[in-house]
Amino acid sequence: MSELIGILFDLFLIYLFAKLAAEIFERIGQPAVIGELLAGAIIGPYALGWIGVPDAGLLAAFHGDAKAAEEGMKLSYHLIAEVGAIVLLFFVGIETRVRDIAAVGGRATLVACVGVVVPFILGYLLMGPVLGRDQIEALFLGTAMVATSVGITARVLRDLGVISSMESRIILGAAVIDDILGMVLLGIVSGLATAGSISLMDVAMVAGQALAFTALAGLVGTRLMAKHGLHLNRLRMQGAPLAVSLLVMLGLASLAAAIGLAAIIGAFLAGMILAEAREHFELEHKTLPIYQFLVPFFFVLTGSQVNWQLFLDPAIIGLASTVTALAIAGKVIGCGLSMAGTGWRSIAIVGVGMVPRGEVGLIIASLGLSLGVIHAEVFGVVVMMSVVTTVIVPPILRALYMGSPETEISAEDRRSPAGRLPDL
Repeated sequence: MSELIGILFDLFLIYLFAKLAAEIFERIGQPAVIGELLAGAIIGPYALGWIGVPDAGLLAAFHGDAKAAEEGMKLSYHLIAEVGAIVLLFFVGIETRVRDIAAVGGRATLVACVGVVVPFILGYLLMGPVLGRDQIEALFLGTAMVATSVGITARVLRDLGVISSMESRIILGAAVIDDILGMVLLGIVSGLATAGSISLMDVAMVAGQALAFTALAGLVGTRLMAKHGLHLNRLRMQGAPLAVSLLVMLGLASLAAAIGLAAIIGAFLAGMILAEAREHFELEHKTLPIYQFLVPFFFVLTGSQVNWQLFLDPAIIGLASTVTALAIAGKVIGCGLSMAGTGWRSIAIVGVGMVPRGEVGLIIASLGLSLGVIHAEVFGVVVMMSVVTTVIVPPILRALYMGSPETEISAEDRRSPAGRLPDL
């Protein structure tokens, strides 16, 4: 009983500090995710040690074996964080519609593809041929540098009042497309990590599984949902929308895990399928409280795994700075050049707007750490890269949009109650 009390108190501390940090960072104009990560680092075992350290009750449950108690606590935390990541990607998926992807045209697709290829190659070359690290670790770093955070980018653009601009539509469309490409790439890399070796046959099989699963769920599933719907009005049980959402999410997440892909890929595709339902907005509304409860645990627990003492090593600081610089350059140069012919401001806006990695990079790093294929210092490097690329974008985008016609119109609209934009 005492070990249960200890874990419950840890969960209380995690959620309390997550919400306090989120409130503080929202008030200073920064994404809440940054505050949640820092909260985890502060109360985690490498700083204050308020969470992640076995108490007397947990030690007693493991017959005084401190190492076994610590591993048991890590397993409990891992399960909680994994569920939080599944819910997070499910919610990203439920805000992603196939028709929105199809409507943005070839420019967004070009931006997305180049924005995936260039950072991935830079990350892989740095960790593989340059530093001589393990190939799987190099692949995970390249994958973590790929996907743009749709949620963070959308929030910044909406706060600026430029969500309807041409650049914003391209950024959001490209971010959605490269998230999907990133999910497929993650499926391939995680499958290779599980197999423990790399060969052309392995690549072909894992890529085939990832593409087939993505196509079946993402294309066939969404079309069937759009055509036939869920018919929730026929169900008599209370809370039918929430129950159906969770069943689809957990079902596809477990199916993805069963065939060797990451569970979060199945959760993301489950969200995309439900985004086509006629009851889409009701489903999103019903699942929002679960998102708000579980997702902060993922970010705080992720932050708690970062051993900040590693950054006392100049070599680690140098590696983190190099990875962050390459992550920024890969998106700014790759995505910016894909906008050639649209003017310097549009090139800069799209390049910078695609920079934030946010929660996607953290999820990939956490998966690599849980599989034991990346080292603690590389995990810390990816967390630093995700944090820095997220924090620097809002002020730069504000500066790029300052004085543009879109922001002038937006400022005029905001002075009028009828034209005021809703807050996220």
